[in-house]
Amino acid sequence: METVEPVGERVLIRKDEDRKTTKSGLHLPDKIEIPTLTGRVVSISAAIEGNTDYPIRKYDRVLFNPKHGVPVDFEGDNRLFVIPIDDIVAVFRAEDEDGDAS
Repeated sequence: METVEPVGERVLIRKDEDRKTTKSGLHLPDKIEIPTLTGRVVSISAAIEGNTDYPIRKYDRVLFNPKHGVPVDFEGDNRLFVIPIDDIVAVFRAEDEDGDAS
């Protein structure tokens, strides 16, 4: 089995599915695509793992800018992208009952 491990200050992200309906429930035709800028971190390079300047962990859901992302032709649906760490603009964290992010 082949794996993809990012090098340098990069992460591997599995892009979320493109939405085909709006929040109000309108169905969009196939020609119109809402760009998806969220995904899950699949793998983190050794340069980032454990670096406190980058609070990114495996399986985090992140908001990212895909401009500098490199698609990985590894799966049929091609939803994997190697993204520079600087293009991750936010991490989604669930809050626990005390209001602390986990």
